[in-house]
Amino acid sequence: MNRIVIDPDICNGQPTICGTRIAARTVLEFLAAGDSIEDVLEEYPALTREDVLACLALSSELMKHQFSVQKVA
Repeated sequence: MNRIVIDPDICNGQPTICGTRIAARTVLEFLAAGDSIEDVLEEYPALTREDVLACLALSSELMKHQFSVQKVA
């Protein structure tokens, strides 16, 4: 996952694609909205297919964490 970097001086420390100021979250939002990988690459020509897949891998890795549900009274 070395295509994704976290630098406090870039995009307020959000995970970004290495060498860009494109947040992984932005790519994931495009995909969640129904855009294809090809659509993302057309919108962001600096990215590669591997960059987009790295964003998906990051999301998958983050979902491995334990989540707890708190009931609201």
